[in-house]
Amino acid sequence: MTSIAVRLEACAKTFADGTRALHPVDLEFRPGEKVAILGPSGCGKTTTLRIIAGLEMPDAGGRVWFAGEDVTALPVEKRNVGMVFQNYALFPNMTVAENVAYGLKIRGAGRSEREQRVMKMLEMMRIRELAERRIDQLSGGQRQRVALARALAVSPRVLLLDEPLTALDAKLRDSLRIEIDALLRGLDVLAIYVTHDQAEAMALGDRIIVMSQGRVAQAGTPREIYHHPANRFVAEFVGTLNRVPGRIAGDQIETPGGRLPWPRGGSGTVEVFFRPESVTLADGGGQLAGTVTSHFFLGDRTRLVIDLGGHPIIVETVARREFRNGEAVRLDVDPATLFTLS
Repeated sequence: MTSIAVRLEACAKTFADGTRALHPVDLEFRPGEKVAILGPSGCGKTTTLRIIAGLEMPDAGGRVWFAGEDVTALPVEKRNVGMVFQNYALFPNMTVAENVAYGLKIRGAGRSEREQRVMKMLEMMRIRELAERRIDQLSGGQRQRVALARALAVSPRVLLLDEPLTALDAKLRDSLRIEIDALLRGLDVLAIYVTHDQAEAMALGDRIIVMSQGRVAQAGTPREIYHHPANRFVAEFVGTLNRVPGRIAGDQIETPGGRLPWPRGGSGTVEVFFRPESVTLADGGGQLAGTVTSHFFLGDRTRLVIDLGGHPIIVETVARREFRNGEAVRLDVDPATLFTLS
């Protein structure tokens, strides 16, 4: 597979009933990059993917470029993209091997070439022993592997994945996420992965494009998106976020639970944000005082809901002790992780 760059130029999409699914976007995808397009239902992420694939035409003026070539008018079968869908779109009347070989057959590959390529893909997915099975004899995870093998068999220039793990149970989803990551890291192919699951986006994306209401809210590395959100939507959609009202007083912020260091200065009232993992339980002292209102033992950690003067925050701790509702606690927050948003 030879990886290429893809560029969207002023691509928008308005459907026949007047619905604007996508406002004009300009996006670039680099060769070999793994990009996750993340957002809630209806945000435009799947429409963006379908425009790249050639399944949807952008509104007038929009352009799609593959390796510097304008492919806007090129149909999907001419773009040489591999696609993996949420429902797998496998042919139930064909065996596993026949499903994987389908794209090669359509492209006119000879029987010997098809057989060699199919076996290589099945070995890569570790499902060679399933070659002669029917699709209805496979588990969800096995079907997902078949769908990936079929998409990769044609040596696509771009691999497009539209929420491919959504239909699987949580444990299998976590397992396949690791396998897909290892697989994609070993392939020199641009992979664009659409998901509403922030954990999948964080795990699989070299870069994440967060979308909201048909627009790009922020694009950046997983760390940039998580630690330096561009706006309130990104901050709240990606990960759990605590918010506390406060008033800047010199180099501190006065909050309902106590004072937090604020070396950035300023004045006036603010809303200060921080992540649950930025908070630690203090043995004594502590910047903030609160009361446990709920506690959830999750095995490797305990999640606490703590009331700070009428403002609940979430804290996660690995402390091996039991908590009780109504218990008073003291907290410290890493000042380097505090931020405000416009």
